[in-house]
Amino acid sequence: MISPVKIWRRQKEKRLILGKIGKIISWTKIYVAPKDFKNYSPYVVVLVELADKKRYVGQLVDYDEKNLKIGQRVISVLRKTRNVGQEEVIAYGVKFKPI
Repeated sequence: MISPVKIWRRQKEKRLILGKIGKIISWTKIYVAPKDFKNYSPYVVVLVELADKKRYVGQLVDYDEKNLKIGQRVISVLRKTRNVGQEEVIAYGVKFKPI
């Protein structure tokens, strides 16, 4: 279980990149996912370079696979990152969405 305190501390980092636009540098499709991500598989993970030249890795969401390509422009968004039990805090994180 993720501690609510840890989630709170990570929010500052996430806010700094939310809504930023970048482009896909590389991508891969995950077919065999870790336990917490099995409900999402298969899913695409992208390496994104933002306008400030910083690079981030994250899951790609709301995409059409036939349009998936290197150089595709994306925006960082806040989404649920994993499935949790009834008593756990829902974890949110940064993912990328094509624009």
